[in-house]
Amino acid sequence: MFKVLRDWIQRYFSDEEAVVLAVLLFLGFTAVLTLGGMLAPVLAGMVLAYLMQGLVTTLERMRLPGSLAVGMVFALFMGLLVVFLVVIVPLLWHQLVTLFNELPGMLAKWQSLLLLLPERYPHLVSDEQVLQTIEVVRGEIGKFGQWALTFSLSSLPLLVNIMIYLVLVPILVFFFLKDREMIGRWVRGYLPRERALITRVAQEMNRQIANYIRGKVIEIFICGGVTYIGFVALGLNYAALLALLVGISVVVPYVGTVVVTVPVALIALFQWGWSDQFIYLMAVYGIIQTLDGNVLVPLLFSEAVNLHPVAIICAVLLFGGLWGFWGVFFAIPLATLFKAVLDAWPSKEPVVAPLL
Repeated sequence: MFKVLRDWIQRYFSDEEAVVLAVLLFLGFTAVLTLGGMLAPVLAGMVLAYLMQGLVTTLERMRLPGSLAVGMVFALFMGLLVVFLVVIVPLLWHQLVTLFNELPGMLAKWQSLLLLLPERYPHLVSDEQVLQTIEVVRGEIGKFGQWALTFSLSSLPLLVNIMIYLVLVPILVFFFLKDREMIGRWVRGYLPRERALITRVAQEMNRQIANYIRGKVIEIFICGGVTYIGFVALGLNYAALLALLVGISVVVPYVGTVVVTVPVALIALFQWGWSDQFIYLMAVYGIIQTLDGNVLVPLLFSEAVNLHPVAIICAVLLFGGLWGFWGVFFAIPLATLFKAVLDAWPSKEPVVAPLL
């Protein structure tokens, strides 16, 4: 047993750079899992800086001074933030309040529609099954109402956290853009001089994470925007709120699409019933999801490392359970990091004894 363990350690950890990389990865994951909540504004600032770094680099290639390029990009970011807070947030809040007020009426309408199923399909659905489904839905809505009440009572700390984000995140974004070279030199100063393996993995991950974050945000805006236009054109209520949910759902591959389809279908069913308008809406929604998965994603993530769907789902479940929202958002880059480390990890091939 000890010989097998010793041979395994000798094979995979005989290289000093591999040991250093393993220690750095362990310390990094430990810091994220233990301090991730407190460092959430820093992570948000890093994500936004990643998004805008490409634009800064483009302006610098146009021979603009670095400080001017950073200032222009940061001014654009602040302008978009103001538009979001002044225009989009009030619209979303109004639709959310209206939806809460109409939930009892929606429940009654859904109940009447469900009670029609045993009459139309008596061989498939029984009255008892419909009544059990209605009781389950009522229980879930009751739990949701209790959560909403608790959420409203504890909204003051949430507002304080939002204000902290609105102050700290723009400051962090500005300094991440302005002093990125200095921060990079400071981090490299604490690394070993012989770090070819670390550099190779870091360069690969820097490319992958930047590509993923920018592509994912572009996908969110495109899916959300196209969905909003389609829902408004068809006259669906709460178009902005549902489009926001559809845009955010792309963060969670496979699972997000299935989950967000439920509120879209239920609200459309409440508004139109089993009508042609309902079928048209679901057809448009299905076309948007199909184009997203088969056209938009391959175009945006063509440079990303291919991961098997099972690996993606496992990464979402694992990192989401450990790290919450940020774990879900970074699940694919973290899985890619794990794959890149395995591919680059040095190992000594076992010595095979010659045949006698």
